[in-house]
Amino acid sequence: GAEFIDSYVFNQVEDIRFNSTVGKYVGYTELGLKNAETWNKGSVLAQELGELERYCKHNAAIYYGAVLDKT
Repeated sequence: GAEFIDSYVFNQVEDIRFNSTVGKYVGYTELGLKNAETWNKGSVLAQELGELERYCKHNAAIYYGAVLDKT
């Protein structure tokens, strides 16, 4: 399957990332860890999961259809 990553970078350092495989935000810095904890509890995660559902599933279907047409 496909994996969707949504990275949040500040001053060229990745603070936090939404990873569709784990289905939540993962923090990489002190700030990112705090944000991940907050975002995973609230409406931000629900919004990200909604975007994932709306965008990725739709485009994955188109992409896989195109790939299958070529094989």
